Amino acid sequence: MPTGSRTAVYTGSFDPVTLGHLNVIQRASRLVDELVVGVGINSDKKSLFSPEERVELLRSVVVPFDNVRIEMFSGLAVSFVRSCGTRVMVRGVRPLTDIAAEFTMLMANRQLDADIEAVFLMADEAYAHVSSTLIKQIVPLSNDDMLARFVPQQIIPALRAKLADAATAPQ
Repeated sequence: MPTGSRTAVYTGSFDPVTLGHLNVIQRASRLVDELVVGVGINSDKKSLFSPEERVELLRSVVVPFDNVRIEMFSGLAVSFVRSCGTRVMVRGVRPLTDIAAEFTMLMANRQLDADIEAVFLMADEAYAHVSSTLIKQIVPLSNDDMLARFVPQQIIPALRAKLADAATAPQ
């Protein structure tokens, strides 16, 4: 990256990536020279997709954005932001569901690294209700056209396959 370039980091679990995530990626990528999307590894959280699968799914949907790269990380998000050589963290916020949790996380992050600045992008109204949890609930009940209103078209086959595998796995 050239001297004086602006880099920001957008972290999340992206399990799976939704159109809401993609909207934040698109909008954030227009604000900076480089946007790093960090796929967090949280061993305490039961994920549908492995971290490697989430990275690959994200890479498949960010192809149109020349200045976006996808990386996996573990540990604190503020540490990952620092390791990317920046101090700007992008957060996507759904108006009714995320404000309290994001405020709490902001306060904790400030205690961990006061130099990291959080930039909040409000979800577009078309995606304000979309969450990865909602996606997992509607996949078995919807056809591909319906699902494409919530997730990028290219991830639908992987999403269907993963949920079919989960449904047939022994409990």
